[in-house]
Amino acid sequence: MTEANLIVPVILAGGQGTRLWPMSRAARPKQFLPLTGPTSLYQQTLLRVADPARYHPAVIVTNAEYRFLVAEQAQEAGVPTSAVLLEPMARNTAAAIAAAALHVQQAFGDDAVIHVLASDHAVDADDNYWWSVATAAAAARAGRLVTFGITPSAPETGYGYIEAGAELGTGVRAVARFVEKPDHDTAEKMLATGGYYWNSGTFMLGVASFLSEVEALAPETFSAAAAAVSAARTDLDFIRLDEAGFSTAPNISVDYAIFEKSKQVALVPVTFPWSDLGAWDAVWKVSGKDAAGNVVSNGNATLSNTRNSLIVSERAHIAVEGLEDVAIIASEDAIYVGRLSDAQRVGPMVKALRANPATQGLTEIHRTAYRPWGGYSSVLNGDRFQVKRLFVKPGKKLSLQKHHHRAEHWVVVSGTAEVTVDGKVTMLTENESIYLPLGCVHRLANPGKILLELIEVQTGSYLGEDDIIRIEDEFGRA
Repeated sequence: MTEANLIVPVILAGGQGTRLWPMSRAARPKQFLPLTGPTSLYQQTLLRVADPARYHPAVIVTNAEYRFLVAEQAQEAGVPTSAVLLEPMARNTAAAIAAAALHVQQAFGDDAVIHVLASDHAVDADDNYWWSVATAAAAARAGRLVTFGITPSAPETGYGYIEAGAELGTGVRAVARFVEKPDHDTAEKMLATGGYYWNSGTFMLGVASFLSEVEALAPETFSAAAAAVSAARTDLDFIRLDEAGFSTAPNISVDYAIFEKSKQVALVPVTFPWSDLGAWDAVWKVSGKDAAGNVVSNGNATLSNTRNSLIVSERAHIAVEGLEDVAIIASEDAIYVGRLSDAQRVGPMVKALRANPATQGLTEIHRTAYRPWGGYSSVLNGDRFQVKRLFVKPGKKLSLQKHHHRAEHWVVVSGTAEVTVDGKVTMLTENESIYLPLGCVHRLANPGKILLELIEVQTGSYLGEDDIIRIEDEFGRA
């Protein structure tokens, strides 16, 4: 494939899926979790578009909260990106894709073709997959707005459907209509009739053709995206879309705004294995099972007389006796137990947890929080004290900072710590400690070649994470 024919991947990575709670939470949603293997779904998506014979480096669209996760996981996967666009607020897929298309048009020209991908889908990129990519790209270069339709294997009610129309060419069909998520009876009738496909939410688009349709069919979205891109600013390795412009975009999906109205839409029906992993039963379906139909993540379970169940545990070992069709999902600080066949009901439960101030935090943050320099885990909390495990990657350092309401004690467990306190630098190794009095200006760094781990004991009248006054920060947070 020539340089001019290379495709630009656009990966949407800003979603906050709740139906895979308690693992997926607002601060670290499902696309950044290793649900189906050793790498996260986002990393798997990056690796699918890493072939330089097919693709330019990807454009990522996400929000500011996930910017370091996006960059760090791309680096871990060894996949370069061409740009990371940061949305100032969520405005659904129409504005996100329009902004990405405008950026690609500026960077790669009017003839560029973009492959729009969700970052949280499980896909088996077999020969059929690559055939469909090539077929869709050819149709997109001919001016079509191409959506991929998954050949249904069951009357699923969690997906929207697309009814195929007339043949437009080899492997490409017109779209007769889009169908909202149906009830079970309607889904069964559509499968019996034939010609219906699951709406995958992935697209192949020529930027000039797509943007022309956006301007004609969704002018408010086009104007907002254009304003956001034209006034965007660079922040470290990221591009921040302009908030004033982007905020005027309607909160609408690209399906409603463009695809259900455009006369240029085409469908490429596909047969490769695909799942949007929208609930725990979907994770079970795509995972390797034992002879009894059970899926056990990380080996943290002992099962007896148990069938067709999913057991996921971050730390605790779970023993299960005499159950069938259950999902047991244990994070560090919460456990979900329910029928695997009722996995779609997790979403309403998360809404109830979020509505209760006592449990709201369980839907937002994990006990272990990840930062661009490493992260920390909460170990113990009291009225006027808090114990955390801090881990700092080699060569990384925290911001130069101070606190108004707490003092801290640091004990090095492994690695080497470079600690700056009011301008004085001290080197600490295993079993050594240091006291940081209230109000001191301090910084922690790892100058070594291995992970730095330490125990932090905080004492004071207020221990919230917002009691951090950053003075200098290499990640642009000061």
